[in-house]
Formats: sequence, structure tokens, C-alpha cells
Amino acid sequence: MKEKGIFITLEGIEGVGKTTQLDYVAEFFRQAGRNVTVTREPGGTSVGESIRSILLESKNLDICTETELLMMFAARAQHLQQIIRPALQRNDVVICDRFTDASFAYQGAGRGIEKKKIEQLQEWVQGELRPEITFLLDAPVEIGLERAGKRSKPDRFESESMKFFNAVREEYLMIAKDEPGRVFVINATLSCENVQEQILTVLKNQNFPSC
Repeated sequence: MKEKGIFITLEGIEGVGKTTQLDYVAEFFRQAGRNVTVTREPGGTSVGESIRSILLESKNLDICTETELLMMFAARAQHLQQIIRPALQRNDVVICDRFTDASFAYQGAGRGIEKKKIEQLQEWVQGELRPEITFLLDAPVEIGLERAGKRSKPDRFESESMKFFNAVREEYLMIAKDEPGRVFVINATLSCENVQEQILTVLKNQNFPSC
């Protein structure tokens, strides 16, 4: 069955404010009278959240690169079957904190996994499903990590090197350059209100279907 809803994702490195802006986007659609499903990756389901705990646990430094990628897609497969596709089929707006762009950025550019391998998993797990809109909240790595460090103890990913995160950020920006009709770069160094103004401008310029 073809999905009928709207699929929106938020991407970016740590500390760029995705969670705050996720709530803002969700409220925009609720005010418009749409049913909204808010979720995240890895996670969103009990299986996915268990995988998330393993992947983010700072003690699990021995997880190999291939295992990390496959665990991400295992969580995504469960997420799609249990949460995302059913919500889209009932015409919800699905707003997800990270999706497959993160795999290309983190496991691809960050870990060095060949892009073709990630594309093969993407095709197998997702088929033709892609987000209609992706907001890329962008900030220099130094700013993002400084913000992230103020909110909690660094997890397994947040403990990575500046080189790692610069590669991740550069890949995100390359994705945005390659897909300007889907990925909108939001300057996340500005105030929360200004970030929301940028997001609102994008949302108002879209021709979303009605309920």
C-alpha cells in the first residue's frame, strides 16, 4: 500500500537543536489540523530503543563499523514496519529526528563505509520511501559539540573526534547540495526564534496536501 501522509526529517550533528525544532514543526502541523507522529532514530520502537542504548553506550567502544551500520538499519526496518509506514498510510504527518541521511553522514563519511553498501541497505529496507522534506540544522562542529557537552555526559558518538564530526557535517552539506528540492539547510548558530523563522519560511512555501 502506498503511503499517503507527509514524511519530514530533521538532521544535523550533535548540539544543533533538532529536538527543540522537531517539536516546533510538529506544532505547526497540529495547528493546521493534521495528525502528527513524532519519532526518532535509532529508536521509535521498543526494539529500536534497545538498539539505540547499545549504540550510544559509551562503554561499547568495540562495536565494529559494519555492526554499527547493520544495527542502524535493523532498527530502521523495525521502525518503518511498526511506526512510520502505518502512520503515513493513515495520512499522518511523520516527523523523525534523523533517518537514512544520518547513515550516509555518520557511517559513510564518518566511519568510511562505501556509499554503495549503504545505498543497497537503503533500497532493501526502505524501497522507494524517502522524506518529502529534510531540515538540515547546520552549525560548525565546535559550536555543536560545545552545546551538546552542556546538556549531558558525552555518549559513544559524541566522544568522537573533531575530524569525525567535520566529515559528518561535510557529507550532510553535500547531500543538501545534491538534493536542494528536499534538503533545506537551516543556520542553527542563530537564536531559537530565528531558526524557527527559517523553518517556517520553508514550511509555508510547500504545497502540502490537506487532511
